[in-house]
Amino acid sequence: MTIKPLADRIVIKMVEAEETTKSGIILAGSAKEKPQVAEVIAVGPGGVVDGKEIKMELSVGNKVLISKYAGTEVKLDGQEVTILRQSDVLAIVE
Repeated sequence: MTIKPLADRIVIKMVEAEETTKSGIILAGSAKEKPQVAEVIAVGPGGVVDGKEIKMELSVGNKVLISKYAGTEVKLDGQEVTILRQSDVLAIVE
């Protein structure tokens, strides 16, 4: 199944959290922070939203930094993805 976001929305897949620290310490599941870096897997067409012209600046494959609790999480073909507005993206990670 494919998903096609509408208007200024994007679909992202979270990047897995690190399981070890830089010094080599293995973290327990409860000690891991919720990841804030995600990969864009689908982008809406943009257009007029709330009377304003929205130009989509993101594209599929971009890695982005998002707010901790932004978007709506859904399960798609057994894979968890998040749908959010482009304005919820804080930055593109290069």
